[in-house]
Amino acid sequence: MNWEPLVLTFKLALFTTLILLVVALPLARWLSSTHSKLKPVIETLVSMPLVLPPTVLGFYFLIAFSPNNFFGNWLEEWLGIKLVFSFTGLLVASVLYSLPFMVHPIQSGLSSIPKSVTEAAYVMGKSPLETLFKVQLPQIKPALLTGIVLSFAHTVGEFGVVLMIGGNIPGKTKVASIAIYDEVEALNYEAAHLYSFILFAITFCILLAIYLINGNHFKSLWK
Repeated sequence: MNWEPLVLTFKLALFTTLILLVVALPLARWLSSTHSKLKPVIETLVSMPLVLPPTVLGFYFLIAFSPNNFFGNWLEEWLGIKLVFSFTGLLVASVLYSLPFMVHPIQSGLSSIPKSVTEAAYVMGKSPLETLFKVQLPQIKPALLTGIVLSFAHTVGEFGVVLMIGGNIPGKTKVASIAIYDEVEALNYEAAHLYSFILFAITFCILLAIYLINGNHFKSLWK
């Protein structure tokens, strides 16, 4: 069994989750507190990956990142960044594709905090950044953990987007979902089963852990 697709998959999921955590925190905080007329538009754009077929997003990513277009050509010529059929391209596409899975739980958690708590922090002289990290985030640990786990698990299961933007390059863009597809196409069901079972088992354990933690069931299990 070739372990490269699995290693690449979890590497992609880890990097994607870390980047999303940095990107989603300020975005979710803004969405939870703003009264801007642009809020519905931004929320719609963030939520689009939830309803659009992955191949649609993958196709437009492929067009946008292609060196034949202005943006892709500018990235390659001026910054030396090639996004099409590269791990970097997979990472960018995965961040955009999994964005709602990080933003929505955090936004929901922040929206549930009473305004009086935030206002009290400001009255005590805390800056917005201090308020976020010392007051708000400690109160939404379950939501934060949910966002992290869902983003990681969703990235592990990606297929359409990563196939469109990354192709099928062994050791570079061939993640586990694509490896499973290849093995099924080759009628090598044993290898496909191994890949599938490993992803199933790991994803199940991750989701079970988040439900147990958020449901506060650990104590009852040990009684």
